[in-house]
Amino acid sequence: MSEETTKPNNFIRNIINADLEVGKNDGRVHTRFPPEPNGYLHIGHAKSICLNFGLANDYNGLCNLRFDDTNPQKENEEFVKAIEEDVRWLGFDWQDRLFFSSNYFEQLFDYAVQLIKQGDAYVCDLSAEQTREYRGTLTEPGKNSPYRDRSIEENLALFKRMRAGEFADGSKLLRAKIDMASPNVNMRDPALYRIRHDVVHHQTGTEWCIYPMYDYTHCISDAIEGITHSICTLEFADHRPLYNWFLARLNTDSRPQQIEFSRLNLQYAITSKRKLTKLVEDNIVDSWDDPRMSTLSGMRRRGYPAAAIREFCERIGVTKADNSVEMEILDACIRENLNEHAPRAMAVLDPVKVVITNYPEGQTEELIAPNHPQNESMGTRIVPFTRELYIDRADFKEEANNKFKRLVKDKEVRLRNAYVIRCDEVIKDEKGKIVELLCSYDPATLGANPEGRKVKGVIHWVSVEHGIKAQVRIYDRLFNHPHPDSDKEVDDFTVHLNPQSLVTLTTSVVEKNLATVQPGTVYQFEREGYFCADSELCEAGNLVFNRTVTLRDTWAKIAK
Repeated sequence: MSEETTKPNNFIRNIINADLEVGKNDGRVHTRFPPEPNGYLHIGHAKSICLNFGLANDYNGLCNLRFDDTNPQKENEEFVKAIEEDVRWLGFDWQDRLFFSSNYFEQLFDYAVQLIKQGDAYVCDLSAEQTREYRGTLTEPGKNSPYRDRSIEENLALFKRMRAGEFADGSKLLRAKIDMASPNVNMRDPALYRIRHDVVHHQTGTEWCIYPMYDYTHCISDAIEGITHSICTLEFADHRPLYNWFLARLNTDSRPQQIEFSRLNLQYAITSKRKLTKLVEDNIVDSWDDPRMSTLSGMRRRGYPAAAIREFCERIGVTKADNSVEMEILDACIRENLNEHAPRAMAVLDPVKVVITNYPEGQTEELIAPNHPQNESMGTRIVPFTRELYIDRADFKEEANNKFKRLVKDKEVRLRNAYVIRCDEVIKDEKGKIVELLCSYDPATLGANPEGRKVKGVIHWVSVEHGIKAQVRIYDRLFNHPHPDSDKEVDDFTVHLNPQSLVTLTTSVVEKNLATVQPGTVYQFEREGYFCADSELCEAGNLVFNRTVTLRDTWAKIAK
């Protein structure tokens, strides 16, 4: 084990430690992250990525990236590239160990022939509906297919004709011959191969018209690659007897050990690739990387740091018990990371003009502001101060009690990194909306309060002359129900969509230092939250910022 490993043990580490003590697998630890390339990765996959690559790193082992690409109807190269990008973004490297199950299609075919020759597989002509009927239920055993007792010679001939493309889709299956009365329905003669014409596989093209099933392919791919610990989520626990049955019947040189852990169920989010696909295909969200999505690409675009995702996965731990993780834990990891690393800037999201009547017209004063209040190494920046400023509309009230620590008519407030101002007059339009505040400033208050003066509030601001217009997207949780995909009272999880998951502000103004911001950079907009320059839309002359996370948890109050 790496000398740097200080992580607490969990049941998977205990298994690996015990294996190493007895010299199992010649002391090797070899894991893999095996996604199906039929969608983008989500936060649940991050847990698996961190676990598999993390264990390999901690035990000086290896971790492969392997695509279990057995269903060309739903898979494509876009998903492959997106998955590779996500794994790299999280900070992991598979080096030269990038594999596809399709690399093994010829070996898988040969193994299927071996099973037929051993009497462990047969070609079945039942339709899909008949196959389901024969399978039985959770409480009733299945019954044997009428084609189960075909001779080995007939099965071999039929299987080769399947490969040659002589039969239509759905007309035949190759099935394992196990036990139709097994209490585990996965052992009731599962399908090994199905026929798929008129599909183009992203790796093999049109070379094959029969494709192996996932359960059959997965364990053999593990064995071929010499995987020692095949780590998967709990829903595969009932598949483990089948996993082991294949390896035993084929007598593979390598016998990986399947170990299941609880998947990540994140509150107020969806971690089902099928349902995420629905959100995209039904145009409920803009794309797979929509910042409201629980996909890693969406989180990256929203400004979540990869280190914070890794910390989140470490913090929630690894168990065998199904659980529901509070979104606040993820938000806290994001805030803690950004509070330390994000530079500060000022932005007025809903501006109202302030005119400082006793400040010289045409004068611009260059004030110095720290880029981070606790980290001097991040340096300082110049913010121009002028007669006309913008403040946020929510930072002013004509009348307020003592709990309101911002600007009030006839009272004072401090402008961040600048002067104390006093509101003297309020200008409204014909509808009564405030359009301008006439204020005065005290030139003796730059950087400090004169002795005896108490000013409780501090607000942010931006120069009207020097501010830059920006679009600001206020992203919130996509769902307003903590368990949107497991609510038994409704049939459609989309009824729990949060109608306020995106609010777009088009009149916001940011300080001039952000005019040349690099897409993907995250700032703390002082007093507003953390915001990321949109990686898809932000460019010179067109600033678009996405809210990454608020400065403090507001949903806890809502939940109460």
